[in-house]
Amino acid sequence: MSDTLFERIINREVPADIVHETETTIAFRDINPRATTHVLVVPKTRYRNVAELAAADPGLLADVVNTAAKVAELEGVAEAGYRLTFNTGEDAGQTVFHVHGHLLGGSSLGPEARPPK
Repeated sequence: MSDTLFERIINREVPADIVHETETTIAFRDINPRATTHVLVVPKTRYRNVAELAAADPGLLADVVNTAAKVAELEGVAEAGYRLTFNTGEDAGQTVFHVHGHLLGGSSLGPEARPPK
């Protein structure tokens, strides 16, 4: 299996605006932000999606969520509110198949999904 973009960022082969890092996770700004604050929170161990991560290593999933909460504090969005989203599969918009949470905040995000027309 070839390295994903995120593994290359973790290994410092590709530059990224890293906002927080722990022993098990890394958080960096999305290069195509969808909100005022848009940070990707990535486990350093590769799992394809959040369901695979939850089944294989629930402790690491907790680390990802705890890192997201810390980043929300650092970015000043924890009190007003933020969204943490995991896209799973192509139909959900997942483009890098290394699980990652999108931490979004900094302004009113509105409803998460709208019913189809």
